[in-house]
Amino acid sequence: MKNILIVIIGPTGIGKTGYSIELARHFNCEIISADSRQFFKEMKIGTAPPSPEQLQEVKHHFVGFLPIDQYYSASIFEREVLDLLESLFTKNPVAILTGGSTLYVDSICNGIDDIPDVDPEIRQKYMEKYLNEGIEGLRVALKLMDPVHYCQVDLKNHKRIMRALEICESTGRPYSSFLSGKKKARDFHVLKIGLRMDRGGLYDRINRRVDSMVEAGLEQEAISLLPKRHLNSLDTVGYKEFFGFFDGKYERTHAIELIKRNSRRYAKRQITWWAKDGAIKWFDCSGNEDFTSFIDNELAELNATE
Repeated sequence: MKNILIVIIGPTGIGKTGYSIELARHFNCEIISADSRQFFKEMKIGTAPPSPEQLQEVKHHFVGFLPIDQYYSASIFEREVLDLLESLFTKNPVAILTGGSTLYVDSICNGIDDIPDVDPEIRQKYMEKYLNEGIEGLRVALKLMDPVHYCQVDLKNHKRIMRALEICESTGRPYSSFLSGKKKARDFHVLKIGLRMDRGGLYDRINRRVDSMVEAGLEQEAISLLPKRHLNSLDTVGYKEFFGFFDGKYERTHAIELIKRNSRRYAKRQITWWAKDGAIKWFDCSGNEDFTSFIDNELAELNATE
């Protein structure tokens, strides 16, 4: 059997961690996290990382390995995961990658263009621009520096706009000039498994998970991170809503409702993104089908086509 990377994706709150651990035990293999916020060791509650017991049960990679103020990117992730997979596949022909960060998942499945790293001072410059001028200031700057990418980027996503501006200034070239759109060859199979359930069930899971995070101390975690709120990593659902509460913009109960609402909206964006990917094999979490049997059948079909 050729080396196979099983990619478990799905919207936030659907249970990717549990399904991935079940599968890792079935294949006696290891798990790579592609959740870009779980990378940071200080964000232990708001990112819902695997529990200490789960981490002990199955070896996970790329969970809680970075300080919150350290720069990291999808291109660095791609290089490091490919190096890790080379090692993992010497021990087992199966490895698992799971997470909801679409750009990071795509960097492993399809590759990412070779984009230079950015000077932290330039990154800080555009973060301050966003804080002072809002997203409209970023849009104006991008339209001047890279009108081609301005017509392509999601103009509601300030992180994507900032990233493009950072590259433009760092390299003296338009960000769009780095985007070839070419898929990179991999020396292993990629089997994408998407988890789905009815919207009502998913939203109920999300709401209950937020309640569990708050009960576990999310507010206290946000307080401890308040001095670093300017960091891009903390512009994240669960933290930014509590920061607004700390600023006196609204009541605590409203902050919690905002976290639930914004988590549901994030899940909807993830679902929309993955709906365009015809390579994903979908597993209905609300059905009675056995997950590992579903994967075994997909692997058998994949190997039969070799």
